[in-house]
Amino acid sequence: MIGLDGTSPTPAADLISDGSDATFMTDVIEPSKTVPVIVDFWAPWCGPCKTLGPAIEAAVTKAGGRVKLVKIDVDKNPGIAGQLQIQSLPTVYAFHNGQPVDGFQGALPPSEIDVFVEKIAALGGEPDNGLDDAVEAAEEMLTEGDAEGAIETFGAILQEDVNHAAAYGGLIRAHIAAENLDEAEAVLNGAPAEIADAAPIEAARAQLDLAKQASTAGPVAELAAAVEANPDDHQSRLDLATALHASGNTTEAVDHLLDLFRRDRNWNDEAAKTQLFTIFDALPATDPVVLNGRRKLSSMIFA
Repeated sequence: MIGLDGTSPTPAADLISDGSDATFMTDVIEPSKTVPVIVDFWAPWCGPCKTLGPAIEAAVTKAGGRVKLVKIDVDKNPGIAGQLQIQSLPTVYAFHNGQPVDGFQGALPPSEIDVFVEKIAALGGEPDNGLDDAVEAAEEMLTEGDAEGAIETFGAILQEDVNHAAAYGGLIRAHIAAENLDEAEAVLNGAPAEIADAAPIEAARAQLDLAKQASTAGPVAELAAAVEANPDDHQSRLDLATALHASGNTTEAVDHLLDLFRRDRNWNDEAAKTQLFTIFDALPATDPVVLNGRRKLSSMIFA
């Protein structure tokens, strides 16, 4: 076993707190110089706030300590809201290095909230964790095609910290790369409940779903010919997107799924949107394919 020093995940109670005008400097400004801080301005009478609040709390929890959330009731604390000229609720601001850096108004879909939180968390870089070097080494092995070496290293990390979400996700992806899909699923199903919904594991879950689909994907050329012959052959277009993704053509796969959604968004229980979200979840939130795909999908949904 590789000797490593591990640390435990940051408890959710340390990540999410209630703030006030009086404590804004100590709750938000000062901590943001170390870890990005998201501030949720809300009020008890605000209906959309009741939807946004739990969703953004869940996203911050999944970020695993890379970002914090402070919730401020503007009815009780009108001072900071006035300084920021907040005119509608909910309003969310993100602070980094003591300054507001991003924000939005209104209740967003959970997927867009996840993207926003991940973007803000990325501003702070990786957490100071004694296992980071080992995770980075394992990821490099995986990139270079050494799936077995990555499996061994990720496994060693988990011997030191059984709740290390990044290592769990990496171990699942390494087994996928080694074409051990049954073992990947076993690892996924064995993830501790505390981290089962963490972003690295959700991403690995999506990759496993796509890998299973890839095993039954048809030939790209045949499916492309079927779609060209009949652009409204929705099943062939969906199968073509699956085959394209399996062959590494993710951008083209997303384009076909967006086209399918545009043609008939409700077909097969919204299969196009479901498959798009699976691909998005399998990629880093800041990947251009994800950002462009989400933007195009949102424009179609709200057109």
